[in-house]
Amino acid sequence: MATETKEKSFAPIQLGVRPPLDGSAVATTPTIAAPGSYKLTLGVTGMTCASCVRHIERGLGKLPGVSQVGVNLATEQAEVSYDPAQVNATQMVSAVTGIGYGATVLHEEQPQEDEAETAPQQIEMAIGGMTCASCVRHVERALLKSAGVETASVNLATERATVTYNPLTASPDDLARAVEGAGYTATPLSAEGERGDQTNVQEVALEREQHKLRNDLIIAAILTVPVAFISMFLMGVNIPFFSQNVDYILLALTIPVWAYSGWRFHRGAVKNLMHGNANMDVLVSLGTTAAFLYSVYNTFFIPHSGMSSAPVYYDSTAVIVTLILLGRYLESSARHHTADAVKKLAGMQAKTARVLRRSVEQEIPLGEVLPGDTMIVRPGEKVPTDGVVAEGKSAVNEAMITGESLPVDKQPGDKVYGATINQEGVLYIRATAVGRRTLLAQIVRLVEEAQGSKAPLQDLADRVASVFVPIVLGIAALTFIGWLVFSGDVSHALINMVAVLVIACPCAMGLATPTAIMVGVGRGASAGILVKGGRSLEQARNLTTIVLDKTGTLTEGKPKLTDLATYNGFSEADALAYAAAIERNSEHPIARAVMEGATAYAADSGLKAGDFSALPGMGVQAQVDGHAVLLGAPRLMVEQGVDSSAANILAWEQQGKTVILLAVDGKLAAAIAVADTLKSNAAQAVVGLKRIGLKVVMLTGDNQATANTIASQAGIDTAIAEVRPDQKAVEIKRLQDAGEKVAMVGDGINDAPALATADLGVAIGTGTDVAIAASDITLVGGDLSKVAIAIALSRATVRIIKGNLFWAFIYNVIGIPLAVAGLLNPMIAAGAMAFSSVFVVGNSLRLRSAKIANDPQPEPLAAAVA
Repeated sequence: MATETKEKSFAPIQLGVRPPLDGSAVATTPTIAAPGSYKLTLGVTGMTCASCVRHIERGLGKLPGVSQVGVNLATEQAEVSYDPAQVNATQMVSAVTGIGYGATVLHEEQPQEDEAETAPQQIEMAIGGMTCASCVRHVERALLKSAGVETASVNLATERATVTYNPLTASPDDLARAVEGAGYTATPLSAEGERGDQTNVQEVALEREQHKLRNDLIIAAILTVPVAFISMFLMGVNIPFFSQNVDYILLALTIPVWAYSGWRFHRGAVKNLMHGNANMDVLVSLGTTAAFLYSVYNTFFIPHSGMSSAPVYYDSTAVIVTLILLGRYLESSARHHTADAVKKLAGMQAKTARVLRRSVEQEIPLGEVLPGDTMIVRPGEKVPTDGVVAEGKSAVNEAMITGESLPVDKQPGDKVYGATINQEGVLYIRATAVGRRTLLAQIVRLVEEAQGSKAPLQDLADRVASVFVPIVLGIAALTFIGWLVFSGDVSHALINMVAVLVIACPCAMGLATPTAIMVGVGRGASAGILVKGGRSLEQARNLTTIVLDKTGTLTEGKPKLTDLATYNGFSEADALAYAAAIERNSEHPIARAVMEGATAYAADSGLKAGDFSALPGMGVQAQVDGHAVLLGAPRLMVEQGVDSSAANILAWEQQGKTVILLAVDGKLAAAIAVADTLKSNAAQAVVGLKRIGLKVVMLTGDNQATANTIASQAGIDTAIAEVRPDQKAVEIKRLQDAGEKVAMVGDGINDAPALATADLGVAIGTGTDVAIAASDITLVGGDLSKVAIAIALSRATVRIIKGNLFWAFIYNVIGIPLAVAGLLNPMIAAGAMAFSSVFVVGNSLRLRSAKIANDPQPEPLAAAVA
């Protein structure tokens, strides 16, 4: 039989589906926390420097069952991983308070399974009309008979029912109706417990501490000004009565400064010394107390002769306390700004929601929205919580979560996210996730954890800080002894010792890393870039190569059928009907393209495929209407002995199209071309990556010709083709073995092994737990250009950290020897010490406005971050 060849070109078929933010179109595997991965977050008060951090970490680390401890000076929090079988929260709080610090439990997190929208939800309901125990049983039975209810527990004393149910098969209204059917009343109260308001409690405590610090500073400043003025300009001036009593006047003015305003230093010093620790409070308290008591001794026990008397250092005492309080106040104020981005994120959610209950529209607090509730969102209003559009069409601005300013069209079945803004039509949304289950809450939680993390660079500072204060105390003692021996002047020896104590500043070392991480991570979060923490930030500084997955990363991930050629007498309709039958049950993007093409050509005849089997990396085979059908890559035909020489596919491949062949009963039936177009900003994104000095490589399962075409269109020089999904990690390892530091960019789920193998894994276009777990950086939106921004931001943050650490160390390296040599006045030392901490925090805050690569500074959060 003569071979018939017929070709037809198809216009691209627009699917009109935007990849969801959380990757729900892709099947995911539940992630289960490992045993012993319970976490406790403590709010810690009383820390002043890096040595405090080390003391608390050591104290908690000694407890049995504690596997990991991270204390952050900037956030004043401790994150503890522990085994609840060996230790509990009360014991950990006691461990912290036992070494002289305050501790409050902010959050306890138990290992949880995948928090998918289909996971059981728990609500609490107020039950009315119960009078005895039998009423309890009636209500419980009524609830348990309702579809979707897993457990129900009713408490007569509190008149509450706690119900666990599946939100896909039951709603709060269904539960209320079941209770009312049994003769009682029911009112839903709240959803499953969130992280709670403990973070707000900590904020209130910090504000209270800030207010107390400001008051102490004001009192100290009011009294210190006259002390400094008298000491500088009126000492030795003959003024009746004043000259003979000037020391007593200075003492009266200095006592409140030293005893009241400086009490925080003395209290902290005593607590630390009682537990065998030493921190910055010890240095400040010893220095000011030594100068003050020496001055008191000279005032009362050294005879006065006219206007002359033994030297007093009340001015040093008062000025040191005041300047250090000023530095601490400025530092505290600046540190609060380092968390502005997260505060803005957390504050973006709506305060109330308009819901339909019993067909009646009512406005309720956000905390009372339950999974299954139908929410009404009008134009200009915020979407209260995550959900699925049940009715209505509109455009929604998702910039506050993704950082992408263009609104996204929504229609029934599409997902929407809490805190995003409805711009056009009215939407009726079924709530699917509330509280800590929402995407925004997950982002905030991830950012908070990242901000509380440590970078490896901080390890050096921590090691130095652990021995810094004891070493300074030793240097101060030797300074006093040395000057006393060689000069014989007690006052001169004392003042040089005080200068050594005051100039030493472990605070700057402790703040160098966490403040930079807080600002850097917060800046990234505002643009939809989620950085896991300090270690992830550091990985970016040495990168040399970045590997981009093709499908869904460089391309739209939505291939369209573009060309068709038939052979051996098969018509286009028959060929597409066979192809559609075999692809009907597949979720592969190419399969969807074939189905869309068959539908557009009216060739989907409804044929059924049996004995279906997938051939990984090659294609599929099945029985269709009594015929053996093969559909897949050209190499599949070679392996199966099908003569495909008639298929002239080279021209299509040179155009960057993917070609699949169809064989029926061992004969070539058709060649089908599918094209996956580049994302509109892919070429620009590649330029951005090259601009920051990275070699760009594309990784794909396509044939080499198609890969080369796509790579050329994107401006990529190297394309690694015909790589099966399970071989991607091998290719990453091969590049690493060649000496490259590799970043891998993929969808975060299918590419999880490669992401984990790479030096830096970047998940793009998804915000699921799986993506976050597999990657070091997650881009919530699908904008590829943000990869360059993420890496540039990471590098900038590391540069700031290194700069902070340099200045923190060099300050002490220069300042302490000057103080030992007697070349530093204690008051100047106090000012310099206060300045060093403020400088480090201020340097970190530069990240808020620094130009990062081609960062467009997305609105609306950019105004608060930049």
